Amino acid sequence: MEQTENKVGRFGEFGGQYIPETLMNEIKQLEKNYEFYKNDKEFNDELDTLLREYASRPSLLYYAEKMTKDLGGAKIYFKREDLNHTGSHKINNVLGQVLMAKKCGKTRVIAETGAGQHGVATATAAALLGLECEIYMGRVDTERQALNVYRMKLLGASVHPVDSGTATLKDAVNEAFKEWTRRIDDTMYIIGSTMGPHPFPTIVRDFQSVISKEARQQILEKEGRLPDVVMACVGGGSNAMGTFYNFINDKEVRLIGCEAAGKGIDTDLYAATIAKGEIGVFHGMKSLFCQDEEGQISPVYSISAGLDYPGIGPEHAYLNATKRAEYVSITDDEAVDAFEYIARQEGIICAIESAHAVAEVIKLAPTMSKDQIIVCCLSGRGDKDVAAIARYRGVDLHE
Repeated sequence: MEQTENKVGRFGEFGGQYIPETLMNEIKQLEKNYEFYKNDKEFNDELDTLLREYASRPSLLYYAEKMTKDLGGAKIYFKREDLNHTGSHKINNVLGQVLMAKKCGKTRVIAETGAGQHGVATATAAALLGLECEIYMGRVDTERQALNVYRMKLLGASVHPVDSGTATLKDAVNEAFKEWTRRIDDTMYIIGSTMGPHPFPTIVRDFQSVISKEARQQILEKEGRLPDVVMACVGGGSNAMGTFYNFINDKEVRLIGCEAAGKGIDTDLYAATIAKGEIGVFHGMKSLFCQDEEGQISPVYSISAGLDYPGIGPEHAYLNATKRAEYVSITDDEAVDAFEYIARQEGIICAIESAHAVAEVIKLAPTMSKDQIIVCCLSGRGDKDVAAIARYRGVDLHE
């Protein structure tokens, strides 16, 4: 697969390494270690075994027959990352990073999390591979994702609520980076999305590209051709980059990322970085970010804790700039409607993050012909979101 980097750590003008000097040696070592392990047969054999026998890969490519008939247009297939162990795509990347951490002699891993799925996956892999684990999570997110907080603790991780800033995902990332600078000798930062300084966007993309590697092979087996559209929800961008990657060179395949518009991009309550962001530097990378007139990072909002991030990974910024991928904005209302629709039509309770992509499927499929095909990534399952959706609909559940 031809890579989109135009030089090491850069996707066009995006990417790079904007980090404190105290981290530079560790980042360089991480880059060196990754270059070794990604080509190491023993490492890859061990990771493949974990993905197959522990994470339950390959995930299914499921034909949504009822939705297809109800919407009356394109054939709809869902890549079922929600069926992975821990309930999301996050386990793909985490098993790779935590296994690498162990082989590099690290005894402790730290991670940030928004919706909690990356935190749960990291805690799971740490428990499996015998490493100490600490998770940073915004206070607001610990409250709206209380179930995942308890899951992390059950798995042996320590969860640190973060009260700074908006007490959401960006602030959890800040604290995780600070903690890494304090203990680089025995600790590896298991970053959860295709963001941060190089080599993190590439590492996460590569581990998540198993999604599109499988999906490409599966759709060829089922339909004998490539899909017309491949889509996924986008926050920082890991499931979307994983879903897009092995289709990037297939120019006839439309790639669509679905951002969180919150209450609407014409309000102040959104997290739609491609639609509203500008070029800046934050969290160690040059990319697009939601900013105020002074260039400060703006507070963002989404019903989805996993999409509630004021930036986007640099490879997505590049795919947008080169018009290889399209990005659309989906409101809370549209996502909640889609969450309920796919549950009733297909018996699938998906993550509210994934429901943003389902909402675009609902819009797009009827405009396409019956011989066209959409492949949409269901990045996670929605158990964690049921209580929040119930509250959104005015129903008070006692968890």
